[in-house]
Amino acid sequence: MTTIEGLLAVLGAYLGLGLLFAVPFACVGAGRIDPGARGAGAGFRAVLIPGAALFWPLLLKRWIRSERDPIESNAHRRAAR
Repeated sequence: MTTIEGLLAVLGAYLGLGLLFAVPFACVGAGRIDPGARGAGAGFRAVLIPGAALFWPLLLKRWIRSERDPIESNAHRRAAR
């Protein structure tokens, strides 16, 4: 196996895992991370799939964290209170 073939295999595995993650994320996870995504239509969720497949490690981390801390805490939210 050459270096290029190895890199393509790793990229394929990464994107394959991303697609496996993206569909449930688009259906359930997006609404948990961002309340604005709750109740969004199928078109919106279909648009999420390519980006979720690409950025799945970051989104998985946020999805897991959102189970514990549903509302993000940042300077803007604290100032709005």
